[in-house]
Amino acid sequence: MPGRSYDVVVVGAGVVGCAIARGLARHPRLSVALVEAQDDVGQGTSKANTAILHTGFDAVPGTLEARLVREGHARLAAYAAESGIPVERVGALLVAWNEEQLAALPRLAAKAALNSYADARRLGREELYAREPRLGLGALGALHIPGESVICPWTTTLAYATQAVRAGVELHLNTAVRQVGRDEDGHLLHTSRGTLRARHLVNAAGLGADTLDRRLGQDDFTVTPRRGQLLVFDKFARPLVRHILLPVPTALGKGVLVAPTVHGNVLLGPTAEDLDDKGDTGSTAGGIALLREQGRRILPALLEEEVTAVYAGLRAATGQEDYRIAAHPERSYVTVGGIRSTGLTASLAIAAHVTGLLAACGLDLGPERDLDPVRMPNLGEAFPRPHQRADLIAADPAYGTLVCHCERVSLGEIRDALAGPLPPRTPEALRRR
Repeated sequence: MPGRSYDVVVVGAGVVGCAIARGLARHPRLSVALVEAQDDVGQGTSKANTAILHTGFDAVPGTLEARLVREGHARLAAYAAESGIPVERVGALLVAWNEEQLAALPRLAAKAALNSYADARRLGREELYAREPRLGLGALGALHIPGESVICPWTTTLAYATQAVRAGVELHLNTAVRQVGRDEDGHLLHTSRGTLRARHLVNAAGLGADTLDRRLGQDDFTVTPRRGQLLVFDKFARPLVRHILLPVPTALGKGVLVAPTVHGNVLLGPTAEDLDDKGDTGSTAGGIALLREQGRRILPALLEEEVTAVYAGLRAATGQEDYRIAAHPERSYVTVGGIRSTGLTASLAIAAHVTGLLAACGLDLGPERDLDPVRMPNLGEAFPRPHQRADLIAADPAYGTLVCHCERVSLGEIRDALAGPLPPRTPEALRRR
């Protein structure tokens, strides 16, 4: 690795960085590297979000985020169908619990229309409870957003990275960028594993994007880590909820939601806590108590079910209700900062936008090609898993040999993950696959 030179280096292998690397891999003349400080792709915000494929109905109209989420929704929905990424179009209900929230629903429907989402519809109390009979008492109505879906965030990130690597992108894991310099040929990235050279650079470093920008001589935003704690309930809770249940949003975010997952569980969260420590992903007693209090109001029966996991993610808040994506032609790099919870949905649209910005910075993209399609292993409970497919088991009995009975993981799936283009390096990475 030391001394390797590339046309483009993408720093940060979250869902957005992997999508950008995949997009650049469509241009076969380019030499591209994807650099990640941790031991796997998708190890930051990408693995610890609410796993929702957003329509963008509630984005700030006219912002870059609004446009990219809208475009990204269509792109990712098509890509997921092609690649085997599990998606369930369950729809969302924006629930009003008091008169003030009820009065806000028409404004939110109008906002959705400004974002080119025309399917939002008001529901009265009776229809709301017909749709969600387990909803807590006291709801007055809702706004129905039928296009909202749940998706697997781990598989999405892994699919992008797999296609990128197969197409020639070099992935450098455990490679932290410590200093950045320049010479007549471009950027010098001094990393924990040696020095890389890059004619052009993409800063997709997530929570560290502001730090890397300052090392590159740009200082126009600060990332404040916003912690979101979540509870994961056992699969026995799944029949309790039919839609994504959203609160009316506040200035701090979309608030605490209840959502089914493609893996058959139910999520409750997230909290919204602004911190100083970009590594503080610990859960707290206070955060869990707050979530249980909110959950008891939204879906009382949920609190009677077993919690099987507690986790926390950090979102890259910047104090601005928009992404911080900008080209710096004089320095031959693009900043991709302030990508919050909508980054999963917008990822493919962000990649296309960033590719255009790199071209505007002087990068000669050369010809474009279609990438060989990738087919990811299905982790979704709404679709046949390998242990349920007689054809797979007949061809290879390892798919019928269960290793984990709770999640129905077969020996064949573990073998395939270990032999894949991006094999796991830790037990946690294997579990995600």
